[in-house]
Amino acid sequence: MKFKEMPYERIDSKKVKEEFEQLIEEMKAAKSGEEQYEIHKKYYALTDRIETMSTISQIRHDGNTVDAFYEAENDYYDNIIPEIQDYSSRYLRVLYESPYREYMENRIGQVAFKNIELKLKSFDEKLIPLMQEENNLVTTYEKLIASAKIPFQGEELNISLLRKYMTDKNRETRKEAWSKLSEFFAGHSEELDDIYDKLVKNRTEQAKQLGYDNYVELGYYRMNRNSYDKDMVKNFRDQVKKYLVPYVSKIHELRREGLGLSALKYYDYDMFFSEGNPAPLGTPEEILKQGKAMYSDLSPETKEFFDFMFENELFDVLGRKNKRAGGYMTYMPDYNAPFIFANFNGTSSDVDVITHECGHAFQGYVYREYEIKEYRDITMETAEIHSMSMEFFTDKYMELFFGERAEDYRRMHLQDAVIFIPYGCMVDEFQHIIYENPGLSPIERKEIWASLEKEYRPEMDYEGDLYFMGGGFWQKQQHIYSAPFYYIDYCLAQTCALQYKTKMDEDYTKAFESYLKLCKLSASDFFVNMLKEVGLNSPFEDGCIEEIVTKLNKYIF
Repeated sequence: MKFKEMPYERIDSKKVKEEFEQLIEEMKAAKSGEEQYEIHKKYYALTDRIETMSTISQIRHDGNTVDAFYEAENDYYDNIIPEIQDYSSRYLRVLYESPYREYMENRIGQVAFKNIELKLKSFDEKLIPLMQEENNLVTTYEKLIASAKIPFQGEELNISLLRKYMTDKNRETRKEAWSKLSEFFAGHSEELDDIYDKLVKNRTEQAKQLGYDNYVELGYYRMNRNSYDKDMVKNFRDQVKKYLVPYVSKIHELRREGLGLSALKYYDYDMFFSEGNPAPLGTPEEILKQGKAMYSDLSPETKEFFDFMFENELFDVLGRKNKRAGGYMTYMPDYNAPFIFANFNGTSSDVDVITHECGHAFQGYVYREYEIKEYRDITMETAEIHSMSMEFFTDKYMELFFGERAEDYRRMHLQDAVIFIPYGCMVDEFQHIIYENPGLSPIERKEIWASLEKEYRPEMDYEGDLYFMGGGFWQKQQHIYSAPFYYIDYCLAQTCALQYKTKMDEDYTKAFESYLKLCKLSASDFFVNMLKEVGLNSPFEDGCIEEIVTKLNKYIF
């Protein structure tokens, strides 16, 4: 079914509560594990319906954040989702404490029960008002970013549409574009500080009410960190600082020379070629058509997937006013349908949507008919391997999108992938510091960001831009507001994707078979175990980053 034809009906929280209460009573009264499993399938159907309707509402709201109907629906879900989480938590507790747990564990897996444990550790009914407030604050931030009306060269642009000028081959044009972006955030800095201050205090209070010292432990539980902890993450970040940060500095020096500049400024940071970064050929419709040709050739599985996406119009990728910034893949379980949301802007990031977000969507399509819903409940570091690795597996098709500049794109893409990891680790360490010290003032938070930039991005030169020099850059990073502790998942996944990059150049077919196996494993096992099963090194192991850096030399230098 085409997305535009999918009917929407608001979830009635009162009826949902009644359905959950009935399931809880049935689960308590069950006389066997087999009977509990049949009841559990009713739970799947109920939560699938809730997820489908709330997701349709979210997509339509994000597509036009000033649409009055879906704005009201979005506000409604901000308030009832925590209540639904309460009903779900009560049901899961009964399942977790079941006398037939051994049978259920054999049916839905140990990972499922570990995740239930984390959910129970991260929620209590008394948190509902705070969670509702948290959702409303995140929505306030997203609306503020989406509402940007930035005057630029006779146009009025939102942030997504401004981005193509931020990588313009004319240095003065991109400097002006970055300056306009800085002006917007500086002009709203106090408001952004206030929103974040309230979020930090809110999340800290949630943690305190559950008995935790601060939000870090609660944040890890909510991110389903079911097989690693903050010490393992710190060890990974330390490896990045030791081996990757100096390596990235060398990449930047190589880029500076290639651009013919005496110094690399912040508005040059995303530039890779003096003639301009490669831009995709053709219209958005033509890019999607070329994507169809690419996935048709890549494998039978990817052909089937993209045909399904294309025929059912499961894309909203055109940039426009009042559309939420950024992009994502989401899923509507009642239709077994992934959906891709993005903002095409005429840059290479348009093609990244067809590779990165389609990597997410492909994995979603692969697991669409799994009976055990818990196997679909993938953690984010695993999900991002699916997307970031697909970027590399599709590298060989870039002539379809960039013509004669395909090799330039491949070089830019690889360098950009490596450059990203220190930045992502900086975002993660920043959040650890902030939530371990929730009483910090807005000024102190910005000072900490500026200090971390010297560790992770020592070459960054803001050339007198007071807002960015003062440590305000992080306020444009939506994940910091909306999804705390998510960003390290990108770094862990990119580390694995870079391993696939080197493996596919040794044996492409074997590497893709490993990738497809990882997609099919979904969430049936823990992250580190699945890496081992498909032949990838864990990013947490000492020596992992050092080995990757050594192997990358032949591609970059």
